Amino acid sequence: MGQRDHGGTELAAVLHALGDPVRLALIRRMAEDGESACSPDGLDVPRSTLSNHWRILREAGITETRRAGKARLMSLRRADLDARFPGLLAAVLGEDGRRGRSTPDGR
Repeated sequence: MGQRDHGGTELAAVLHALGDPVRLALIRRMAEDGESACSPDGLDVPRSTLSNHWRILREAGITETRRAGKARLMSLRRADLDARFPGLLAAVLGEDGRRGRSTPDGR
């Protein structure tokens, strides 16, 4: 098996993409809302920097993009990630086994 497969979901690339606070915020937003616009409200990040974050997430195989008119909407490739790296996304997002949020005390 080569270094890359499953649409570029190499573990090192996925871990790198998940390791940045801005990208993690984008992933959390998609996990909660289902999709995110390419320029979501509430993020104080320059457009060029945000574009780079989206590129890293896309190239790591974490997100997919769909067009809705002129807008681009990003969503998690959750099923692909869960199949390739079981439990990784849930652990990063702090979710329990049922994909729901865990409570602050970990229960």
